[in-house]
Amino acid sequence: MKNVLVIDVGGTHVKVGSTSERVPLKIPSGPSMTAKQMADQVILGTRGWKYDNISIGYPGPVAHDRPLAEPHNLAPGWIDFPYQTVFQKPIRFINDAAMQALGGYRGGRMLFLGIGTGLGSTMVFDGVVVPLELAHLPYRKGRTYEDYLGNAGLELRGKKRWRRSVLDVVERLKNAFVCEYVLLGGGNAKLMKGLPPHVILGANSNAIEGGIRLWQAPEELKVPSPTTRNGGQRSAKGDRA
Repeated sequence: MKNVLVIDVGGTHVKVGSTSERVPLKIPSGPSMTAKQMADQVILGTRGWKYDNISIGYPGPVAHDRPLAEPHNLAPGWIDFPYQTVFQKPIRFINDAAMQALGGYRGGRMLFLGIGTGLGSTMVFDGVVVPLELAHLPYRKGRTYEDYLGNAGLELRGKKRWRRSVLDVVERLKNAFVCEYVLLGGGNAKLMKGLPPHVILGANSNAIEGGIRLWQAPEELKVPSPTTRNGGQRSAKGDRA
């Protein structure tokens, strides 16, 4: 199997790992980070690492292995940046939430919500990754899902009210998409308490695992279904978005 470098671009940190380096390197990001700064720091931080391919988890919509829109929580300049020229390796882009979802998928029909700086969302349906863009849809009082579930909502409303909002949105979206279970990821997922049985906390390693899975053939991505853990299996097909 080829060695994959995984770059998970977030609003607070860029996390970098690989098939052989599972403990990620963390690079501070934020609203002033450009694509060039990200690339320069990743190349510097991974000097000496050996890898064949690159997966980039991007905080926004992507298509044909390119970003389609500038990120909300980073500086502009990500759409037209020459990634292939700079990195000199085959690159696959995937929405960052989709990458985390693919890494934590355990079969069946799953909704993933990434609660961190903003709000990421993805559905995985019988192994097919379906990136979603729910963060900026209206939720309550003229505000969006991200306004309530992102960092701004947590800081404004406090942990107790924020947790209630997360659980409310989980139930609404689980029912809307007719999913069997919900995987919660992102930097603030660890703050949740009292989760119902159909809500699972994602592991920190999910993003790196998802980036590695992105380069695997569908038949290599078989995982046990949550409803058939000791029985049949379903295949997880990585859609590059």
